[in-house]
Amino acid sequence: MKEVMVDDNASKKYKRKSLYAFIAFFIMIGAAYGSWKWLNHQPLDGGLRGGIQQPLRNVLDANEKLFTSTFDRNKLIKEYPKSEAVKKVRVNGDAGLDTTFFDAKDWKLQIVKSNNDTLFITLDDIRALPKTEVTFNFKCIEGWNQVTNWGGVRFSDFAKHYGLAKEMDLKYVGMKTPDEEYYVGIDMPSILQPQTILCYEMNGSPLPMNQGFPLRLIIPVKYGVKHIKRIGTIFFNNEKPADYWAERGYDYYTGH
Repeated sequence: MKEVMVDDNASKKYKRKSLYAFIAFFIMIGAAYGSWKWLNHQPLDGGLRGGIQQPLRNVLDANEKLFTSTFDRNKLIKEYPKSEAVKKVRVNGDAGLDTTFFDAKDWKLQIVKSNNDTLFITLDDIRALPKTEVTFNFKCIEGWNQVTNWGGVRFSDFAKHYGLAKEMDLKYVGMKTPDEEYYVGIDMPSILQPQTILCYEMNGSPLPMNQGFPLRLIIPVKYGVKHIKRIGTIFFNNEKPADYWAERGYDYYTGH
C-alpha cells in the first residue's frame, strides 16, 4: 500500500489562512452588529417626513439630489401600442379609498391656490379639456409592472387652463384623498412632464372604484405609490408636502 506524505509547511499554511478567515469573519460580524446598534440609536428625521433614522434619510436625500439634477421634464417615457395594455389591471394599494363616490356629481376637486383661494372643479369640467392617453409600463415598488392604458387631461394643460402659472413657479405639488388618509408630495418638474395626467379613464372606460374613481393621478416618471387615487385636494408649496410613504421610511422622490 502506497504511503501518503503530508507536507507540514502546507498544513501549517492552510491552518493559518483558516484562522485569519475566521478572525476576519468575526470582525465583520462585530462591525455589522455595531453599525446596526449605532444606527438604531440615531435620531429620526424631523418634520413631516419622519419615520426613519437621519443617516438613512440623508442617503435617500442624496439620491434625490442626483435624480433631480439629471431629470429632463421634456424627456418622454417609452409608450406602447394600446393593444398591448393589459385588460386586468392590478391595484397597488387601497389607502384613502374609504370615501366612495358612486356618482361623480357628488365629487368636486378642490384646488387651493397660493393666495388661499379655492377652486371647485367638477369631473365634467375636467372632461371638457383636451384628452390625452398614455400607455406605459406601470411600475410598483413591490416589484411588479404592467403595460397599462389611461386617459385624462395633461396636468400642464389643466394648470394652464385654470390660470395656475404662479403656482407652477413653486417647487412642489401636494395631493390628498377626500378622507385625507392618503397623500403625496411631488416635485414640480415631474408633475409638469407631458405624460403626467389627471386621469378619469382606464382602457377607454371610467375608472373602476378600486382604481380611484372619479379621478386619479398617472405620473409615468414615478413608481406607483405617487399615483394617488381618488384625488380630493391639490395644493402648492415651496416646502415638501406630507407624503404617506415617505413618512414610513420610503424615498420621497420615488422616481425611476
